[in-house]
Amino acid sequence: MSATPKPRFQEIQYGFTRHIRDPENQPAPPDIEDRRMEIYRGLLYRNVEGFIANSFPVLRRITPDDRWHVMIHDYFKRHHAHTPLFPKMPQEFLQYLEQERDAEDDPPFLLELAHYEWIELAVSLDTRDISWTGINPAGDLLEGIPVMSPLALPLSYQFPVHTISPEFQPQETLGQPTYIVVYRDRHHKVGFTELNAVSARLLEMIRMDTGQTGHRLLESIAAELKHPNPGVVIRGGLETMQNLLQKDILLGVKLANQAGRFQ
Repeated sequence: MSATPKPRFQEIQYGFTRHIRDPENQPAPPDIEDRRMEIYRGLLYRNVEGFIANSFPVLRRITPDDRWHVMIHDYFKRHHAHTPLFPKMPQEFLQYLEQERDAEDDPPFLLELAHYEWIELAVSLDTRDISWTGINPAGDLLEGIPVMSPLALPLSYQFPVHTISPEFQPQETLGQPTYIVVYRDRHHKVGFTELNAVSARLLEMIRMDTGQTGHRLLESIAAELKHPNPGVVIRGGLETMQNLLQKDILLGVKLANQAGRFQ
């Protein structure tokens, strides 16, 4: 069965957008003056380029102008977005970098930096609010079950993405992961905190929500480390949890209902 032909107006629209995306290889509609098409070409490209530049400010600052525009033109031409919504465009650009970008001379940290900047943006745009329902924000973090904010995202990178700048662009990994948690607090302020490996493991275990107390989680970590003095790990872990609590990365501990079950 042959495909149903598109209506004439859709054919015109597709031809128009094909040319806008790739004017060097796709002909312009025959009945539109090139000076008018130039207005559309410039307007649409500038809108897309400006939005991506604002969404990835560090990536933009470290990328020379000519290289930046070559990359954005390539994205504009090659990537088929799955949504017309501007707030979703940074994610579309990240997908382009992950799946379609094939420039061998890109910085080795490019994808990780873009992902980190996208996470910061995604957390800032998240429509959820922090809720303390079923949580005691002043509870004992060792004896209770710690609760992590849904607006806190633990991340692990091979490059120290939070320190990359025009003056610092590492070409090799540091030999060990960089652990970061990006979060939004109760005042809607987005921030990040760098973690060491032990703190990152603790936060990962809290996020898994296994129903274990803070003390039990830290005992498990001490066992994993084969630490000769578990008390040192527990005291350090408590200090870490208190710092995370102050930033709204942790929200407190679970409340128990009248039957003694945690909510």
